Amino acid sequence: MNLSERFPPHVLRDYALVADGERGALIGPHGDVAWMCMPRWDSDAVFASLIGGKGVYAIRPADSRYVWGGYYETGTLIWRSRWATPEGIVECREAMVCPGDPHRAVLLRQVQALDYDCRMQATFAPSAGYGSESLRDVRHAGQSWTARSGDLCLRWTAGPGARRTRDGLELSFALKKGETRDFVLELSDRPLDGAPPDPDDAWENTVYAWREAMPDLSSTLAPIDAQHAYAVLHGLTASSGAMVAAATTSLPERAEAGRNYDYRYAWIRDQCYAGRAVAAAGHFPLLDGTVRFISERLGADGPQMAPGYTIDGGTIPPERQLDALAGYPGGADKVGNKVKDQFQLDAFGEALLLFAAAAEHDRLDSQHWRAVEIAVDAVRKRWQDPDAGIWELQNERWTHSRLICVAGLKEIAKYAAKREAASWTTLADTILSQTAQNSVHSSGRWQRSPDDEKVDAALLLPALRGAVPADDPRSKATIAAVFDELCEDHFVYRFRQERGPLARAEGAFILCGFVMALAQHQQGDRVSAARFFERNRAACGTPGLFSEEFDVDQRQLRGNLPQAFVHALLLESAARLAG
Repeated sequence: MNLSERFPPHVLRDYALVADGERGALIGPHGDVAWMCMPRWDSDAVFASLIGGKGVYAIRPADSRYVWGGYYETGTLIWRSRWATPEGIVECREAMVCPGDPHRAVLLRQVQALDYDCRMQATFAPSAGYGSESLRDVRHAGQSWTARSGDLCLRWTAGPGARRTRDGLELSFALKKGETRDFVLELSDRPLDGAPPDPDDAWENTVYAWREAMPDLSSTLAPIDAQHAYAVLHGLTASSGAMVAAATTSLPERAEAGRNYDYRYAWIRDQCYAGRAVAAAGHFPLLDGTVRFISERLGADGPQMAPGYTIDGGTIPPERQLDALAGYPGGADKVGNKVKDQFQLDAFGEALLLFAAAAEHDRLDSQHWRAVEIAVDAVRKRWQDPDAGIWELQNERWTHSRLICVAGLKEIAKYAAKREAASWTTLADTILSQTAQNSVHSSGRWQRSPDDEKVDAALLLPALRGAVPADDPRSKATIAAVFDELCEDHFVYRFRQERGPLARAEGAFILCGFVMALAQHQQGDRVSAARFFERNRAACGTPGLFSEEFDVDQRQLRGNLPQAFVHALLLESAARLAG
């Protein structure tokens, strides 16, 4: 049996994430590291079995009869895989050493036999280039094996007993009750000099790093989930301040529908959602990094700022197909993203909202205020241009995009000098007036664009962000229309794509569910807000990770995992609904 047959893909709800900010790994129920890119999020994968490539690193019970489970240590991305076998319980503690090094990743795995003498099996078969690069220069010295795959240098410190196989290394080992065994994997795009890390020191430093990074969120609604959401956002954020939209590529939003995308990049909009969420939660390091990254992008590109970038601020490569890989079932493998060629007007409005949230806490310096001026100038010059909008569709004069710019201008004007504040408020009033002339439906609600009368859940956001008052008749009519036309059982869909059941076209959009919770809370309906919040925070897998969509009929996650903006809105909702 080959590796792909031994470690087939699982439903997405079964995967856990460990991450250090510079990259991450998905771990499945068979103790299999099924996905990891190196040296950074958007690099080629060295473990790619998730999407049909080669490369796996698994530690699991040798007995094939076991039941899988697991949990995160609170406020961290330290995961504990847990297996119940006929004889007893065994766990594997898993983490990436934090803080992360842009050139070197260290994956820690510590196996412990909790209440019986167990036998375990380890499979180590990395393959860079999405599985196209075999191991070479494999050497054994002391407790460690070293090798190369593609441009990567690898060192696996696993203790004695491993043997060579066609694909890599296999190790069978026994543990007595209460005994532990450590495994340390180093991956680097530079030579690995010096001795391997001491596992005890590495664990201690990683636990300390997580403890220092996490805020006190005990005053939020659902504090444990809020902490977990913050941990996910922290784990997805690189030292540059850039936060990737998701850790993966090509996981289908709908089987055989062609909706497979690469989200291993930093979207401006998603960054702003996360920044505002952590500001609402009252903790600022992630906010500061987001403000820095977006300020740098505005300073470099001005009105031509792209909707997304690589984590070092580079251009996202064009989309291309990986035809040699089998793909995740129901999907096709792609890397790169066509978003680089789009104009998304709302990104500038969201940037202004982010800066306003930072200004409220006195966290803007002169460079940041220069970025504010650039963003305002971009809105002034481009607000009448058609754009791809929040859902990245065909170019239209999307109502949401314009109203988010109105909100951003109004909010940042509160913290600006008198002259600028007057000018920016006047611009906001102009955009609002002209948008109201051609984008209000005959029923009194906002419609998607001058030429599209449909209801859109994104149109809940302008009132939340201050473009118009919550008690404006258009705000109330929009909430009612979204509730009537796009909600089912307190799940929310983006917009109606076809006749028939909403769930036939796509999954419920979890982001929109949390937005509806915030909208109901703003209207003073705390009971309805809580219902939407509780319904949508349950739409995750065992490890508590959210994807972009939730297939309500099959109760499965759809799309790339974990989706950062969903965790951001969960965190913001937990903070605001507790107020």
